Formats: sequence, structure tokens, C-alpha cells
Amino acid sequence: MKATKKCQFCGKPFVTRSGMQRYCSEACQTEAKRARTAQKNNLFKVALPLMEIQHQEYLTFSKAATLMGCSRQYIYKLVAIGKLKASRISNRMAIIRRADIERMLEGNPYHRILPGSTPAPKKSASSSQSPKREIREKENDEVLDFYSGEEVMTLYKVKQSWLYTSAKRNRIPICRIAGKNYYSKRHIDEFFGVSVDISKITDWLLTEEAEEVFGMKPSALRAYAYRHRIPTKREYGRTYYSKSHLDELRRTDLVNDERYYTVEQVQQIYGLSSANICHIVKVKHIEKVKVGVKNLLLRSDVERVMAERNKQP
Repeated sequence: MKATKKCQFCGKPFVTRSGMQRYCSEACQTEAKRARTAQKNNLFKVALPLMEIQHQEYLTFSKAATLMGCSRQYIYKLVAIGKLKASRISNRMAIIRRADIERMLEGNPYHRILPGSTPAPKKSASSSQSPKREIREKENDEVLDFYSGEEVMTLYKVKQSWLYTSAKRNRIPICRIAGKNYYSKRHIDEFFGVSVDISKITDWLLTEEAEEVFGMKPSALRAYAYRHRIPTKREYGRTYYSKSHLDELRRTDLVNDERYYTVEQVQQIYGLSSANICHIVKVKHIEKVKVGVKNLLLRSDVERVMAERNKQP
């Protein structure tokens, strides 16, 4: 009976001509040789970066990650938290010394900690109050009240994907119970800026409406609302501003007040340019009120100054 073997390249059985034969054909033998050569080349390519940085004292973030066998993002994290020192030479170049990497590793030795093996710290009379303060601070920082995801979506009118992404980005504590996410109530309220009871506010303006009414750009409107603590709310990706608070601060009623002129009205009545009006207001001390992007000038002051100009020869 003829002996059969399994080809080590393609896996097919074949009849051997000798006990040393490993492949079923010359084609399989050639392909196997080519695969071995490619494997050696790949191994050399992998080892080449390590060979190049073996004797380098100054490393880039990528080379430091290759040396430590971790990702480049982890190197950025070590530098950000202060465990690893780095130097920035320019906007696009930062280096790490090999000595700093070794110093970091020496300063953080591995210790296996077994339960109950660590001795209790000795209490001294001078430091008897500090542990109590630390425990009290930890108790104050401990999150006890949570919103469920459905409650947050219903209360603040946001989508589930936006809520989860924003909570992760802003480090809001999340507790997962039975497959559902629960969010810290205090952190959620602070994130959405709930400083007043918004349920009592009935008049709200969208960003586009507030721009049209008050003549402000979106960036200026956001900065103004933040600076003056104007209540805002966000529903389904759209921001609303309290109309009553904006009216109280912006005083839009003065725009239609007959006691004031706008700069455009002064230009039309007296035929002056905006630069001339600005100079006259500054020199003659005409009372000026700014409402949005509009400057309102007191009508009596304007008429008095213009009458004086007409009397001059």
C-alpha cells in the first residue's frame, strides 16, 4: 500500500515518493518558499523601528509609543495627567526623553495588593480631623440622586444619542442598572444651566426670532445670555431664550419711543453722515442708549445741538 501525506501548503492528501516530501507539487513548494520569505521580511519590518530607536535619547510621541508597546493616544494621556514629561519645540514638534520614560517606570513599581494585607494607617492627634474632613468631602461628592434617561429626554427635550454623547464628553456620572442608564441629577441640572424655575416662564424666543427682534448675531446672543444669566432651554436641538428677561435687559420699547432718534433717522432729517453724527454725539455729550446693534439718541439733545449749529454764521 502506497503511503500518503497531507500537503503542508494546500492541505490536500497526496502519495509520497519519499519520506521527506512535504508538498504535493512543485507549485505548492514554490508558494510555500515565497510565503516563508514574506514572513521573514514582515518580521524585519516590524523589528526595524525598534532597532532604530534602541539608541535614541530623544523620541517623538509615535516612537515613544513603539518603544513602550502602547498606542500614541496613551502617551498623550500620560503627558496630560503629568506622569510623563514632554517638551514642545514648535507647534508640530514635541519630544520625550528616554530618561523621563525610565524615571516614570522606576517611580511607579508594580505592587500586588491582596485583600486585608495593607495595614491600617496610624492615627495621630494632629491629623485626627483631616480624615474626617476627607470622608465628609467624599460623602458630599458622592452622587445619590439620578435621572433616568427617559426623564432627562422628557424634561429637557433631547435625543438619547445626544444625551449619552454629551454626558460622556462632559464627564457626567452615569450609573447603569438593568440595561438602563441613570445620570447624576446635580450634574445634569448644572449642565443644562437650570438656575431658575423655567416652568414659570411662558414666553420663549428661538435663536432666529431673538436675532430678528434684538438685532444680534447668534454668537453675541449666546455670550449676552451667558453674561447676564438669562434663562435658556434646549429642546430637540434648538435653543430657546426667555423673552421677558431679554426685554427687561435690552429695553426694546425704546426703539419705538418718540423721545429717541435712531442714527438712521438723524441722517435722513439733517443730512449728516454716521461719522459726523458720532463726532457730534461725542463732543456735545448727547445722551445715547444702545439697544442691540442700534444707537438711540435723545431727541431733545439732538434738536438742541442742531439748533445751535444752525444759529452759527
